Amino acid sequence: MLNRPTPAFTIQRRADPISDADRAALLVEPGFGKVFTDHMVTIRWSLDKGWHDAKVEPRAAISLDPAAAVLHYSQTIFEGMKAYRAPDGGAVLFRPEENAKRFNRSAKRMAMPELPESLFIEAIDQLVDIDRAWIPDGEGSLYLRPFMFANETFLGVRPSHEYLFMVIASSVGAYFKNKAPAVSVWVSQDFTRAAPGGTGSAKCGGNYAGSLIAQAEAYEHGCDQVVFLDAAERRWIEELGGMNVFFVFEDGSMLTPPTGGTILEGITRDSVITLARERGLTVREEPYSIDQWRADAASGKLRETFACGTAAVLTPIGQVKSANGDFTIGNGGSGAQTESLRQELSDIQRGRAKDTHDWVRKVD
Repeated sequence: MLNRPTPAFTIQRRADPISDADRAALLVEPGFGKVFTDHMVTIRWSLDKGWHDAKVEPRAAISLDPAAAVLHYSQTIFEGMKAYRAPDGGAVLFRPEENAKRFNRSAKRMAMPELPESLFIEAIDQLVDIDRAWIPDGEGSLYLRPFMFANETFLGVRPSHEYLFMVIASSVGAYFKNKAPAVSVWVSQDFTRAAPGGTGSAKCGGNYAGSLIAQAEAYEHGCDQVVFLDAAERRWIEELGGMNVFFVFEDGSMLTPPTGGTILEGITRDSVITLARERGLTVREEPYSIDQWRADAASGKLRETFACGTAAVLTPIGQVKSANGDFTIGNGGSGAQTESLRQELSDIQRGRAKDTHDWVRKVD
């Protein structure tokens, strides 16, 4: 790809921003993914111009031609990240460089143009800066959704020659709505999320579309989330619908399935591994079967299981349901290791604890 200059942002503020009073009312209990901020970022790419026309502008609907490539060939990727309100009232991001790198890995897999990491981070900074009033106090956060899709008007199976990169933001509270001490999960044995050589390690829309029928099945069985097994043997635990998974044993050691191309390389996952190893804990990245999960839970060898991701951070798993029967992990609630790691990670993310890894980035 030709080296081209990074475009400068033009900024257009919303003429009629939501009032402080109305915004405060929306932020009392924002839920997840329903309350959106005043502005958005757009940057365009074309084969002849490269990245250009970078804007921060009022949030608005976008216009697409019916023949836009994304509607037919699904070239679309995204990221999920958060901005937090720091103790001094400022705004901070958690490991945005890793989101930028993963975004480009997804782009490469989906035959899409890579976005310079510095431009990705500037886009995030610009939106957080202009909409920082939307960051909730307390344990809420500002969820950021950078995404890119093919918007060239054509019908033909080839990579698009035009793309639109965007960032929108949503004020969020808790990811899971229930007040239970742990979530329940359904083991999908009819549907798989990814296969070797596929798009499992890319954060592309198709992965999530393909998981929705299994997630609906989980809801039908009274579960909060779905757990996917590997595509080849339907034996090995891979990940939840949108989160990585960890297992904590009686000796204090931990295990998480290896990514290996079929599992998304979670930034929260990597952070948990780092923090756990700093505590002197053994963390193994090894395959773990559904039968072993059941047996270890029954014997008491397995003490805790938790899911992790940007949206939910760390969430304990208390009950596992499947067509072959149900089982409970520990006492069905959370565990000491899960709670301790969640608190440590959350304190770092929100600037309440010392950041020894240079993970936290302040938005000036």
